[in-house]
Amino acid sequence: MDIEQKVAGFTPEGDAVVVYTMRNSKGYEVELCNMGAAIVAVRVPDRSGTVGDVALGYENRMDYITEGPCMGKVPGRYANRIAKGHFELDGKEYHLAINNGPNALHGGPTGFHKSLWEGRVEENRVVFAIDSPDGHEGYPSDLYVEAVYDWDDDNRLELTLLAQTNGVTVINLTNHAYFNLKGAGEGTIKDHLLSLNASHYLPTDQTLVPTGELRSVEGTPMDFRTAKPIGRDMDEQFDALLFGKGYDNCWPIDGFEAGKIQQAALLSEPTTGRTLRVLTDQPAVQVYTGNWLSGCPMGKGGKRYEDYSGVAIECQGYPDAPNKPHFPSQVLRKGERYERHIIFEFGVEE
Repeated sequence: MDIEQKVAGFTPEGDAVVVYTMRNSKGYEVELCNMGAAIVAVRVPDRSGTVGDVALGYENRMDYITEGPCMGKVPGRYANRIAKGHFELDGKEYHLAINNGPNALHGGPTGFHKSLWEGRVEENRVVFAIDSPDGHEGYPSDLYVEAVYDWDDDNRLELTLLAQTNGVTVINLTNHAYFNLKGAGEGTIKDHLLSLNASHYLPTDQTLVPTGELRSVEGTPMDFRTAKPIGRDMDEQFDALLFGKGYDNCWPIDGFEAGKIQQAALLSEPTTGRTLRVLTDQPAVQVYTGNWLSGCPMGKGGKRYEDYSGVAIECQGYPDAPNKPHFPSQVLRKGERYERHIIFEFGVEE
């Protein structure tokens, strides 16, 4: 494994924005950035051997500092939404920054995705670390987090998310990369085929906060148990699709067991033959079809991204779990170790 480091620029505070390129023995590459612990490029072959970059990103690496779509980043402390920016923990109320309608999203306006992480190379891996102090964006207790990336010769990118706290807090970490298996900037993902290991989904209110119900996907546009084009049912008059202008929903993964890694999703693109298998030990997967990408910074190669130019497959805990005791707990206490795994396995169908 060859890992190169390059300074892409500096923040207004004078800190270096660093890009790490991981190259396996076959020459296929992943690029990472310490701004948001982000995946900024994934270069893999199609069925003819042509290499393409399948992760959306920006032409100017400095745009990762101020952008809005959370492109490729690790959001936190709590990915996804917490209703009205409020929760109670051990009898004490906490109030978070409101940054998504009436709700808190992705840890707030200065969350992990808006932060410069400390990066380092450890043998064949890249490790990003961040310290989040007690009270940051309203969250309790100090929190130390690491995002560890491993890239192997089978084109498997594994992200290990680790955290510890000195008190008690809530935490939900994921990666928010947008993928287009035709190549970044090569049209929409509506014709990509997607299957999910999920027989239920979480209905939401109009602000995309779960109601608390688990509802069967049977007979709905939310049914991806058998692979289908992402866009096939997207224009149906169905609440989940109308609320988000496309898919922006969470599916509990069937057969979830703590610590058990299993397949959550399979994405494929017929013309190139590229595939992406996503495995995790997280309890759920949020699928977001890039419904509001139009207007984001210039894409790589000078291409403009439009709505639906990429799909994010975000393995994570349930949204708003701190307010819904029947959801799997996302509470972390002193002495406990938070450890979650997400594997992006890139392949080719003949």
